[in-house]
Parts: sequence; structure tokens; C-alpha cells
Amino acid sequence: MKQTDQTLLEQMRITEFEMAHRKELFYLDDIDFKLLKKCKTFIEPKMNSLVDKFYEMQTSIVEIALLIGDSDTLFRLKNAQRKYLQDLFSGVYDLEYINNRLRIGLVHKRIGVEPKLYLSAISTLKNLLFQVIREEMKDSTEMLDTISALDKLFLFDITLVFETYIRSLVAEIESSKEKSEQYALALEETVLQRTHQLEIMSTTDALTGLLNVRTLSETLTKTLRSAQRRSEMVSVVYIDVNDFKIVNDTEGHDKGDKILQAVGDSIKKVSRLEDSCYRYGGDEFCIVLPNCSKEKAHDIYINRLRAELKKSFKDVTLSIGIVDTGPSDYYGADALIKKADEQMFLDKKMHKEKKIK
Repeated sequence: MKQTDQTLLEQMRITEFEMAHRKELFYLDDIDFKLLKKCKTFIEPKMNSLVDKFYEMQTSIVEIALLIGDSDTLFRLKNAQRKYLQDLFSGVYDLEYINNRLRIGLVHKRIGVEPKLYLSAISTLKNLLFQVIREEMKDSTEMLDTISALDKLFLFDITLVFETYIRSLVAEIESSKEKSEQYALALEETVLQRTHQLEIMSTTDALTGLLNVRTLSETLTKTLRSAQRRSEMVSVVYIDVNDFKIVNDTEGHDKGDKILQAVGDSIKKVSRLEDSCYRYGGDEFCIVLPNCSKEKAHDIYINRLRAELKKSFKDVTLSIGIVDTGPSDYYGADALIKKADEQMFLDKKMHKEKKIK
């Protein structure tokens, strides 16, 4: 059962047995109840004047007057106070009586009555009732016993009111804690997302969407080490856009950027999932291909890449250098890139010679 579907008694786990135990704790017994019920005969006729006097004293306190606010609220409070006085001297203090006291704690918390104001009000009411009891019963043993019984009943009531008041406070704290934890988790998730985005931004070339050169040497070194353990080949492809400076100088940088983006898109389309594709800088690109021979890389980045690029720019050509290493001897990362770069320059030289012819 949901807590919201339970009565206050069920939520506070107060049973007949618990009620009897609480009465024992405050030394409340049948004699006390009979004494209090006996007071009903002279309390009821004075009830309206008692309630009026009580609220006259209460509204003289600025904090309480502000809480009460208007005449309608005061009218409802007076009716509730009359009901409480009837309960006090009913002689019946059962689970229903306890449930009503528990509700008072929730109401006081909801409307913002601080414990000091509640205790002040109880003290005022108690003194007013004591005064009536002394006047009616004079100085007698029964009068003293009746005042003692009422004092014990007030303490009994106060504990019930404070239990739900405190429980409501704890519920608010737990709710705030839960919200804080949820916010912290959401914030942590946001930080992780932002961190991931920053990591991507720090390793990605903004123009082409390929990796930037920062991690090339590290990635190639790890790839070579992994290849050595598996006795696999590694290929590196070095790419340069032919006559790129001329395009920039004659047609502008916007055209140059579009060409670089087209090259980047073409590389992403033809490359394998395991390949690491970099914009090396300017109009140069470098691809790391694990477990790949020079011949296989040639098919991907000579034939297929050039065909893909022509779909966007028919007049743009590429100079491409490809080298591989392994599976017996392996070049280092820098040496492998240098050799691929040298092969690219040989291809570029051939391109220039063809243009001259």
C-alpha cells in the first residue's frame, strides 16, 4: 500500500497497544479521564468566552496575527478550538482522538506555525483552563488532581503534534535530498556529456569532421604495437590535394573549404570502421589502416576515394602515398608517416609532369 493511501495512524504505526503504552508513559489512567470528564459541566458553558479570550491574547502577538490573516480564518480557528476543548474534556481518548492530534501537527507545519508559537498557544490555553478549574473547584485535592490530569493530557497531545510536525520536516528534507541527488546525477551526466563533447572537439577537425593531427602519432604507435602482437600489417595513406593553393588564390578560400570538406566526406565514405582518418594540416590528410596491406589500401584510397571525390568535384585530383609495415619488421610511427609522405610527393611529382606534357 502506498503511504499516501494510509491513515495517519497507519503511517505512524499507532495501534491500540501503542496508544495504551503512550498513556502509561505519561501516567494517564482512568481516574484522570474521569476527573477531566467531570470538568465538562462547567467548561462547556464558558467555552465561547474561553475561545474568545484565547484568540484575543493570541492575536495580540504580531507573528500569530499575521498567520491568522483575516476574519474568515479566525472564525474557522475558533470553531476548531471549540472542538478541541470538547475533546479535552470528553473523557474518551481513543485512536480517533489521537488521529485528530496528529492532523494538527500536519496543519501547523503546512500553514507555517513554528513550534515556539504552538507551545506558546498551548501554554496560554492551559493557563486559561487552569484558572477556570481553580475558580470552580476551589482549593481542593480534586482540583490539584484535575490540573495534574489536564497537564499530562496536554503533554500527551504535544508529543503527537510534534511527531507529525517533525515527520513532515523529515519528509521535506528527504524530498529535497532526493531532488538534490537527482540534480547532482543530471549535472554529472551533463558534465560527462560536455566533457565528451569537449574531447571530441579537441580531437576533431572542425572543417572536415575528421580527427585532427594531435592524436595521430599516439594512435599509430598503439596500432603498431597491437599489430606486432598479432603479426599483422599496418598501412598508412598520405593524401594531398593537387593545386590547392592555386584554387585558394584564384577562387577564394570558400571554394577551398568546400573542396576540403568534400575530400573529408569522401574519406569517411570509403574508409573502414577500424581506420583512423586525420586531417594532417592544410590540404593534407593521413589515414591509419590496421591489419591492412598496401595493396588493399591502394584499392580503397586510390580507386574508390578518387571515384567518390569526382562525384563532388570532377576537376579536383589527389596525390596519394601509401606504405605498409609488418608482419615481421615494423617501422616506428614517425618513420612510417614520413615514408607515406615521401610516396605522396612522388605521386605529386608525376601529376605535375603530366600537366607539363
